Amino acid sequence: MSEAAASTSLTPNSRSGQLAELGGERFDLVIIGGGITGAGVARDAARRGLRVALVEASDFAAGTSSRSSKLIHGGLRYLAMGEVGLVRETARERQAVHQMAPHLAEPCWMVVPARSRASLMKIRAGIGAYEKLGAVADADRHLSWDRDALGEREPCLRRDEYPWVCAYREYMTDDARLVLAVLRDAVGAGAKVASRLPVVDVIWEGDQINGVVAECGVGGDRVEIRADAVVNATGPWVERLANLEEKSAADRLHPSKGVHIVVDAARLPVRNLVIMETHDKRSIFVLPRGDSVAIGTTDTSYHGSQLLWPEIQRTDVEYLLHPLKRYFDVEPLGLDDVVAAWSGVRPLVAQEGKEATEISRKEEVWVGTGGMITVAGGKLTGFRTMAMTVLDFVAERLGRSLAPGPGPDPIPGGDVSSNLDGLAASVATASGLERPMVDRLVRLYGDETAQVLALGQESLVPGGRVVAGEVAWAVEVDGALTLEDLVYRRTRAAWYNPAGREGLLAPAASLMADLLGWDKARTADEVESVRARFASELQFRGEV
Repeated sequence: MSEAAASTSLTPNSRSGQLAELGGERFDLVIIGGGITGAGVARDAARRGLRVALVEASDFAAGTSSRSSKLIHGGLRYLAMGEVGLVRETARERQAVHQMAPHLAEPCWMVVPARSRASLMKIRAGIGAYEKLGAVADADRHLSWDRDALGEREPCLRRDEYPWVCAYREYMTDDARLVLAVLRDAVGAGAKVASRLPVVDVIWEGDQINGVVAECGVGGDRVEIRADAVVNATGPWVERLANLEEKSAADRLHPSKGVHIVVDAARLPVRNLVIMETHDKRSIFVLPRGDSVAIGTTDTSYHGSQLLWPEIQRTDVEYLLHPLKRYFDVEPLGLDDVVAAWSGVRPLVAQEGKEATEISRKEEVWVGTGGMITVAGGKLTGFRTMAMTVLDFVAERLGRSLAPGPGPDPIPGGDVSSNLDGLAASVATASGLERPMVDRLVRLYGDETAQVLALGQESLVPGGRVVAGEVAWAVEVDGALTLEDLVYRRTRAAWYNPAGREGLLAPAASLMADLLGWDKARTADEVESVRARFASELQFRGEV
């Protein structure tokens, strides 16, 4: 491991030492929540010179921030809803995220099918306005593909139904790895971060909240973390945390469930991102990546209690499968073709009389009676600007001016001077590994890929694409503590390698056991826990 990686590691030297550090000083700011919002606030604050602590109840990015559509995008559909300011902001932020992490914001073509020339012209007009708002460079402007071009570029699209498309640029990401990289950048600037440390109470000093009480999810010890400002960035859980401040906190959220399903790329061999229209006039995405294709997302009000792993129902899956036969010339796909799925809860800010699909994705920040700053809503793409807004509130709370916010400088893994294909070619030559394996690694680890491979480049299973070095990197750098952390949020094998994910469990758990000191019983429990998680994704098959 390089010195740079060590200096940004999310893995503490010891848990007891980590808790002692958190309880041993007074911070300027403590952030509750280790998703993209909390990570962005931590990075911004630490790089402005504040003393920052961040605590996460589960694993980093365990909730909504690992369950997105994996897109850095401006939200073209929100333009039709009149959200011009939101679209302008997030469309321009796409390039900022690309500058920070080219491997985690890779430009791709988003294809919008059109049934007629008139429809194509209407689509082009809307996308042209979107590109103008986003200050898109001329070289990246949209293109029109006719029937002949489609035969070459997207051959499985039904050209009898959609003889034209408008193709425009959006960016593919890996949401969980983006969170990890942003957090590591915060650590490099001095922030103290800890997972498995849920907040169970707040600390009052007079009539103001100046810290939190957290309980270690590993050993059970409690720690008091004192700070002059507290930010609640817990996503779907913000109201639960707000209730520690005001027992009668008003309902501010309208939770919305988003489901994505995964099929084998051999069954749906798309080459680009594709937008489909559903029977209720919503837009959903077809998202190819490696050997799999994801389809999503739903957008339904969620009234359940499983905020971390919300239920995936048969109706959700059928809704996403239904439009495929209208768009693609492939054998019909059914429930048995779904090999994996994910679901997350969006913490939308409630708007009276509006359903989830109608609610703005703009973030909202408010200050409670005890001074706790809460942020909800927002989009993955806009995490940087959300952080800037929150830091304005923090500055007011601290009663002082802050240094200018950080620009879109590269975050760990993001110092990629050439394009990703060039980096992959270089790594493949140096390592002797096949390109499909290296392509995957480069899009997860960026310029740190060679360091990951130096920890072990042998595949965990014969013919597989996950290498041993990823396990060591996950534990030693990316703060993984469980097999679920590794499979779901570090290597991403759970959703992007569904055919091989079962075979990974035993060898990966064995390596983690050596690194983390698990005994045989703990190792077996870790494997069974992830197997149960795999099964839960596909429980809809048994529904009537």
